[in-house]
Amino acid sequence: MTPVSSHAPHGRSPLRTVQVLGGNAAGGAHVRSLAAGLVARGVRVTVCAPEEADRAYGFTEVGAEHVHVPRSSDPGSVAALRVACSGADLVHAHGLHASFRTSMALSGRSTPFVVTWHDRAHAEGPRAHFLRVLERRVVRAADVVLGTTSALVDRARRGGARDARLAAVSLPGPRSAPASQDAERRTPKVRAELGAVDRPLIIAVGSLERHRGLDVLVDAAHAWQRLDPVPLVVIAGEGPLHGELRRAVEARDLPVRLLGRREDASDLLAAADVAVLPSRREEARSTFAQEALHARVPLVATRVGSVPELVGDAAELVPHGNARALADAVTRLLEDPEHRESLVRRGVRQAATWPTEDQTVAQVLSVYDELTQPRPLI
Repeated sequence: MTPVSSHAPHGRSPLRTVQVLGGNAAGGAHVRSLAAGLVARGVRVTVCAPEEADRAYGFTEVGAEHVHVPRSSDPGSVAALRVACSGADLVHAHGLHASFRTSMALSGRSTPFVVTWHDRAHAEGPRAHFLRVLERRVVRAADVVLGTTSALVDRARRGGARDARLAAVSLPGPRSAPASQDAERRTPKVRAELGAVDRPLIIAVGSLERHRGLDVLVDAAHAWQRLDPVPLVVIAGEGPLHGELRRAVEARDLPVRLLGRREDASDLLAAADVAVLPSRREEARSTFAQEALHARVPLVATRVGSVPELVGDAAELVPHGNARALADAVTRLLEDPEHRESLVRRGVRQAATWPTEDQTVAQVLSVYDELTQPRPLI
């Protein structure tokens, strides 16, 4: 796809955009990909984000300028953001809190303002009301709201957005089937390291937090002890639930390994027989679900949020919080190779419908051009 051009015509200065990020992982990967595509098309890009975000995602490595702006919404942080946005042709904020800070920094200015919602912020009690107030403030301040799921677009419209659209958000990075000789060499090594040479390997990847539902996965592993051979469950990630999960595994001597943070998650996934996404709440364009389908690994996921919209018929979907349903779905896959292959074929078809990085940049550029190019007089 050829993106709309934002190159400067007739000697005009190139378009200058400011991307504002709070630190969200999905948003960080998206902003890096977006910055790379925009810079390649002649757009000047400044990324306002905490220092650790630039270290994690390398915005400067793809030609963007990085300005350190803390996550906090204190007056000093907002003032720094206001200075960074001075002279920008357009400002694009990612995530609710970054968008709120940006709306305050742009107050009184006519700079075009675009917001991308990558996920919905969750809270209970008084904080839930506070978040709803923030959402309304943000969507009403933005010229265009881009939501990564239909549910987020509908939520923005209900909150009073003037213009809310479904965002084309790609999974950043090169994607290829794990059938290369290199991958074939790595897979036996990974399985040997994990102790899964002669037994099925089930994998989950994500932060060890309550909403990820990994405690349900651990409960499901109890049912798999009756299988022969007994599958091994590996969970890659770290977080506050680590101690609780470890104690649950040790108390029942379950076939589960907590691997902690891993830099080779893609290799682990490619070596797995089944991938599991047991989330309790909405997963907006789950990176792990996308990576599983790209890696041609059968996926079992909970039927929450936008997961059904994302995976279509290319995954086994089960109710969240139901260890028995999760265990039964995985067991059926392990015992039915033809069904696993069918899911893999559907996964390849489903992944082909997802936007590419070029298509993502093209959509964003078309929005930028709408908001910044002079409109002809009628």
